[in-house]
Amino acid sequence: MVKMSSEHQVMDSSLSSLGRLSQQDGGLCGAGLEKKLQVGLEKHLNGCVPLSHQVAGHKFGVDKVGILQHPDGTVLKQLQPPPRGPREMHFYKKVYTADSGDPSLLNLQHYLPKYYGTWSSPDAPTDLYLKLEDVTRKFSKPCIMDVKIGQRSYDPFASQEKREQQIKKYPLMEEIGFLVLGMRVYQVNSDTYDTYDQHYGRGLVKETIREGVAKFFDNGESLRKDAVVASMQKVQKILQWFEGQSQLHFYASSLLFVYEGFPRHGAPQPPGDVPPGGTTMMMTMATAGGDAGDLKERVLECNNNMCQVGLRENGHLAAALGQSLSNMYALHSRGCPLEHHVEDPQWKCPARAALEQSNGNGAKTQQDTADGTRGSVDVEVRMIDFAHVFPSNTRDEGYIYGLKNLLSVLQQIVDQ
Repeated sequence: MVKMSSEHQVMDSSLSSLGRLSQQDGGLCGAGLEKKLQVGLEKHLNGCVPLSHQVAGHKFGVDKVGILQHPDGTVLKQLQPPPRGPREMHFYKKVYTADSGDPSLLNLQHYLPKYYGTWSSPDAPTDLYLKLEDVTRKFSKPCIMDVKIGQRSYDPFASQEKREQQIKKYPLMEEIGFLVLGMRVYQVNSDTYDTYDQHYGRGLVKETIREGVAKFFDNGESLRKDAVVASMQKVQKILQWFEGQSQLHFYASSLLFVYEGFPRHGAPQPPGDVPPGGTTMMMTMATAGGDAGDLKERVLECNNNMCQVGLRENGHLAAALGQSLSNMYALHSRGCPLEHHVEDPQWKCPARAALEQSNGNGAKTQQDTADGTRGSVDVEVRMIDFAHVFPSNTRDEGYIYGLKNLLSVLQQIVDQ
């Protein structure tokens, strides 16, 4: 869920960056910024749109493409310049090789987004993108957190300058073992999102890390301990995989946490034919007699990160960008253009059913709710970002250390 390049450097602009742009350009819907965004869309996307709720990494902004959503429901991550991009592509190919007989790699598939080969636009055939599963696709109000794992965020081949740069960003990485890169949390009482960027995560120290992570599970009305427990179960499975393998070391890789922020009780879930998160707009259009074309144009504009973004009193950006990635499919799917280059021949447009299959780490989990009743909580925890994965003959103790420390913090949140 990212993209990279120098000319095509991985597009990096957080919601906080978008906030600064809104101030500079007189609002996100200002004519100047809107024109810049539209130029970027026309240049790069060919039916794809910027990911509306990416929380970390290289994001959509002026002169930046960012992670894209394909009309078929997948996400596109632009290949980084060598050696990072080819290394990440090789990693996905290695794990998802159809005839792989390595049980460890086959098991690892359960903890990654599904990989569907590479994609490029007919207008820019040399710009390759990794075509990946949209982990948030099934959620109505996805709460998302990106956590970098490990004691080092630089790989063994990094220059001294790079090492010093990474250490300076978060000196406590070695001690804490993980870093919150960003998160967005659905607030039930206001129907908005609280968004926290990388600067928030870097401000967390040993004494405040529990409280800092707990914010991800606080929906403004209650602390979602059910989601904490379900997340811990997923992380423990990933830890078990790491404790049993000694062929790969991971650096600057992250865990992506997603849970459903839409309350189980109260307002009904959006109808199946209506894109989650887009219910209000679509129903308003229907009652007002708006036509489908107008509806599509207005909703697509919102999904293109051109909605108004306001500042909440607590200083965090709260964006009405609550649409799950799956909105894109319903809003502008025209099928899969045959001219799109897809490296993996198994990926066919009609095979949307493949996207619906669980890969083993995202099933609904029965948990005790805060009031003691049994409920179903939908949680995903997936490993992402593999530009710095290297072969090894020892266990990845740095990653294991980070996972254990993260589990300890999550347990403290449950116990508080």
